[in-house]
Amino acid sequence: MSIFKKFFKNVIHDRDPEDETVTVKGKPKPKYYGTVSPYPNFSASSDASVLQSAIESKGVDEDVIISVLVRRNNEQRQKIKAVYEASTGERLDEALKGALRSDFEDVSLALLMTPAHLDAYLLRKATKGFGTNEEVLVEVLATRSNQEIREIKKVFKEEYEQDLEEVIKDETSGDFATALLAMLKANKDETHEVDIALARKDAEILFEAGENSAGIDVSAFIDILTTRSGKQLSKTFQQYACVSDITLPKALDMELGGDIEDCLIAIVKCAWNTPAFFAERLHMAMKGHGTCEDTLTRVLVSRSEVDLKRIVEEYRAMYDESLQEHIVRDTEEHYQKILLGLCGPY
Repeated sequence: MSIFKKFFKNVIHDRDPEDETVTVKGKPKPKYYGTVSPYPNFSASSDASVLQSAIESKGVDEDVIISVLVRRNNEQRQKIKAVYEASTGERLDEALKGALRSDFEDVSLALLMTPAHLDAYLLRKATKGFGTNEEVLVEVLATRSNQEIREIKKVFKEEYEQDLEEVIKDETSGDFATALLAMLKANKDETHEVDIALARKDAEILFEAGENSAGIDVSAFIDILTTRSGKQLSKTFQQYACVSDITLPKALDMELGGDIEDCLIAIVKCAWNTPAFFAERLHMAMKGHGTCEDTLTRVLVSRSEVDLKRIVEEYRAMYDESLQEHIVRDTEEHYQKILLGLCGPY
């Protein structure tokens, strides 16, 4: 493990701890690590009316819009959308498009989409037009559950009248396309058990496919990295250190290049510590000159009801400052306010 940590130079520093559970009605349930929770005493009709007034007021009341959107969870926002359209005859997203601008508009519209619709939209945007956004393709497919991927494919087909697999085949190629299509099969092991013997066997297969052969057998890496659970892969990484003088991620770095290298290393990072993976993505989006608002919006919205609380914690541990402090330094006005609202108090 120490070699693995050295490779990442303390960027992806520790294995994501075991999921904590809480007891609800006598049954254990995973602890909630999202930053957005259901709003108590929720009233879709009241919120729809408040939003209508904020949108139609002279100058648009952005602060009211923010207070509603970031304090209601996604399920509640869907109910607000339905009531808004029923009472006004206009879709809420269309009303916001007419009232808001730029990055603030983008994040507000993202919050109104269901998770599957947002992911389908992100994948469509990443594959449409000149070139593809490989980073987004990998990020979405490597961090969603089997059921989430199946739902994304269903929504993509409904919204864009194309099979996502066919789009990936058309827009990507080679080993990178093979890896993406493997993730789209949604057959990753999602059990919590770790098979030590399998980890040892997989480590030996990866060693033979990479370092111990004339040319790397990418298919072996794709098969193992896209079908094993995060916990199983973490044990495999540790076993790999027993058969090799270097770590698995370093081996990938030495033997591969381009999109497939970035893809497989991203899968490794997610398996080791998903919140830290996203913390790194956010940091890179704000590092140096300029800010990648698309990344900030995508990550904060998509993880706000998953593990954003952990991402915020990892960010501080990894970069010695809070995510919120960095957002304040790199963004402004209402876009900044809505991002901070999603991150929670600091």
